Amino acid sequence: MSLPLKNDPRRYGLVSIALHWLMALLIFGLYFLGEYMVDLDYYDPWYIRAPDLHRSLGILVAALLVLRLVWRRLNPRPEAEGRAWERRIAACMHGLLYALIGVAALSGYLISTGDGQGVQVFGLIEVPALNDGFRNQEDIAGRIHEFTTHALFLLALLHGLAALKHHFLDRDRTLRRMLWPAGVPSIPSTEE
Repeated sequence: MSLPLKNDPRRYGLVSIALHWLMALLIFGLYFLGEYMVDLDYYDPWYIRAPDLHRSLGILVAALLVLRLVWRRLNPRPEAEGRAWERRIAACMHGLLYALIGVAALSGYLISTGDGQGVQVFGLIEVPALNDGFRNQEDIAGRIHEFTTHALFLLALLHGLAALKHHFLDRDRTLRRMLWPAGVPSIPSTEE
C-alpha cells in the first residue's frame, strides 16, 4: 500500500504531515539555538558555528513556509473539528503562526544582510543581500526578530496544547489527523 501524498476531506496527506512536523521541529530547534547562541562568548567554539547554522536553518524554514503555503493552496484541507468558535480561533491561530514565521524569517534575513553581505546556506549556496542595508537595519530587525520569535514560540506551544485538548478532552480526530496520512488504515478509535 502506498502512502497518500494529498489530503482528503477527513485527514491530511503525507506531504502536509511531513511539512508540519519538519517545520515544528526546525522552529523549536531554531528558538533554542537562538537562545543558546546569544550568550556565547568570542572564545566559544560555537561562536561562529551556531549563528551560521541558525541562518541556514532559518532560510530552510522560509523555503518550507513558501512550499507549505503553496501546498495548502493547491490541496483541500480537512474540515476542522470542534465548535464554530473553536474553528474560527484555529483559523486565526494558523494565520498568525504563518505570519510570525514569515516575519521571523524576514527579520532574521535582514539582521544577517545588514552589512550588505549575503547569507551562506550550509556552505552550499548564498542567498544574496537585496539591499545595502538601511540605517540601524541590524538593530531594528533584531528587535523585530526577538519579539516575533518569542511570540511564535508561545503561540506554537498554545497550538500544541490545543491539539492535546482536542485529543484528550474532546476525544476528536484533530491530533490524529496530523499524525497519520489520509487513506492509510490507522488504529481504530472509539468514535470512528
